Amino acid sequence: MRVFGIIGYPLGHSWSAKYFAEKFQREGIHDAVYKMFPLESIADFPKLLEAEPDLVGLNVTIPYKEQVIPFLDGLEGAAAENRAVNVIGFDRSGSKLKLTGHNTDVAGFEQSLLDESISLPQKALVLGTGGASKAVTWVLKKHGCDFLLVSRRPSGENTIGYDDLSASIIQEHTLIINTTPLGMVPNIDTCPYIPYQYLGSGHTLFDLVYNPAETLFLKKGKEMGCKTVNGSGMLTGQAIKAWEIWNR
Repeated sequence: MRVFGIIGYPLGHSWSAKYFAEKFQREGIHDAVYKMFPLESIADFPKLLEAEPDLVGLNVTIPYKEQVIPFLDGLEGAAAENRAVNVIGFDRSGSKLKLTGHNTDVAGFEQSLLDESISLPQKALVLGTGGASKAVTWVLKKHGCDFLLVSRRPSGENTIGYDDLSASIIQEHTLIINTTPLGMVPNIDTCPYIPYQYLGSGHTLFDLVYNPAETLFLKKGKEMGCKTVNGSGMLTGQAIKAWEIWNR
């Protein structure tokens, strides 16, 4: 039996297990199972590999998209450039297991933009500076969209704090992307601290969170007339790409 799964902590919000269970049933894939592996520490990763000898593919979610990299043998594509991994490919063909990190968040985000008919504006705001934000900014760079990163602890180039968000900054940046877990189940009453009163019908709010389908961030944007998009389409796109990687 081939074993696929997801590592992260906590995993109560994981969508992948449901997606792949339904995929296996729908497509008559009887030799595969998808498991959740909530690792309290990334230091437990080698123990997981020992305990699951039939493991052939992993998704990686918060908070391990960057922390898992030292345990891998190599990185491919966007993962090598942005140093964030959400899929691990397993090669068991040789005498030693080889693990390769990939970033399908990039493909998922790009596909979601197409599916939602979102034309990238000249300027975007990216809320958060973690692993997910790296995939988003990679796509924005690729398509020539200037962006500002917004962080609770701003440091480095092109990064500002939430308190720095003025009316003019909000009005100039008509695409605002939340890459933080704020608003995710069970903390549905939280949202990024931005001045929502400056939003308007010319804005698009994209939330990488998918559960709930409408976060407080999106709800506040909708009240101001914004177009709103959640993370479900991005997830589907990245899952399709992950399956391709695991079955090469």
